[in-house]
Amino acid sequence: MSKLLFKLNQVPDDEAADIRQLLTDNEFEFYETDSGRWGLGFAAVWLEQGQSFEQARALIDQYQQERSQKLRDNLQSEKEQGKQISKFEAFSQTPIRSSVLLIFAVLLAYFTVIPFFR
Repeated sequence: MSKLLFKLNQVPDDEAADIRQLLTDNEFEFYETDSGRWGLGFAAVWLEQGQSFEQARALIDQYQQERSQKLRDNLQSEKEQGKQISKFEAFSQTPIRSSVLLIFAVLLAYFTVIPFFR
């Protein structure tokens, strides 16, 4: 019986590829489902044989711990080197998008609060 091993919703492509490679290298039989054209399905990696679920899950957990530590180290080194961009720099790189989002947030706040003042 198949067993859900790893959800792929909002998972970066590189992480999903690493998980696939990890399972292939360790000779686990798995298959993937996607979320479909409209994003309404369930994107996941399923293990075909339930008896090896614990071993596969342990490998994925170990990979995710190593990945999160690596990302934390990269973020820390970017902070130390001054490569991390500020919110103002991010705003100035995409001014139109940022302005539209700001206007949308102000309009949303306005239409949410205005009924209480009438």
